[in-house]
Amino acid sequence: MSEDDPQPHRVVSRLGALLEDRGMTLVQLAALTGVTVANLSVLKNGRARAIRFSTLTAVCDALGCRPGDLLDVEPPGAAAPR
Repeated sequence: MSEDDPQPHRVVSRLGALLEDRGMTLVQLAALTGVTVANLSVLKNGRARAIRFSTLTAVCDALGCRPGDLLDVEPPGAAAPR
């Protein structure tokens, strides 16, 4: 597929649910991790195409979770993530 029509991915972010469970905002998470609110918002809203291991580690450390708690993979043929 072309750059204008990228291949959809099946990775789904659970960042919104994790933040809600912990009563935390993106601004608070940004302060704890050093990751910008804009980048965290992209991840939260399912628009991220990639994530650095350093970002993943920082977010997981701040939320007290593991990568599998933060990200999931939809089965083939499932509805495309938002």
